Amino acid sequence: METPTPPWRTTRKPRRRQLTQDAIVGAGLRIVVEEGLDQVSMRAVAQALDTGPASLYAHVANKDELLELMLERVMGEIELPELDASRWQEQIRQVMRESRRVMTKYSDIAKVALINIPTGPNGLRIGEFMFRLLLEAGFSPRDASLGLDRFSLYVAGDAYEGALHGSRVRAGNLSPEEYFEQFFGMIQAYYRQLSPEQYPAMAAHVDTLMADGDDERFEFGIDLLIAGMEARLRS
Repeated sequence: METPTPPWRTTRKPRRRQLTQDAIVGAGLRIVVEEGLDQVSMRAVAQALDTGPASLYAHVANKDELLELMLERVMGEIELPELDASRWQEQIRQVMRESRRVMTKYSDIAKVALINIPTGPNGLRIGEFMFRLLLEAGFSPRDASLGLDRFSLYVAGDAYEGALHGSRVRAGNLSPEEYFEQFFGMIQAYYRQLSPEQYPAMAAHVDTLMADGDDERFEFGIDLLIAGMEARLRS
């Protein structure tokens, strides 16, 4: 049994842990995973850290900087292979798959990637790898630069689309399997009602239009991008 504190003594409050930029970024990422990017605000992060919003500004300038720092943290989880220009196609595929995997892990953080150019060490590490890989494979600096941009945009866009479906899954309190069965089932049923005279191609190939899943579509997109780059290299 604990000895009671004498009434004339002041009860000490437990000390808060020291606020750091690292802790702020971590709190922001937890909100993204649990509630989505739209719920991230300076106030929400402050509440998660049991402090006031004003205390955050000593470590983070504003919400935009916080989002950039969160994306930078996420990109630090992307693993890169040992650069080998003789295997540039395989290595581009590997980096794109790994980037999509990591971004998907953090809900709709990919939205931040769509509107920001990486400037932190983690983002620059990935950009340098892909740009150098393309240069050493024989691409001109311009083609390598534009290729890097399109590869990155494709990954971020695909990851963001997947996250939007994920938010609907959470909102509907469904499993991913239940959601996709319901959503695409409705689309498929609607397509079957299309007039063959007005939409002959789509009406004739409903099953094919709806057949492939996210991974198959993602891989097909990579195939197209790499085939296009390879054609430019040959020319």
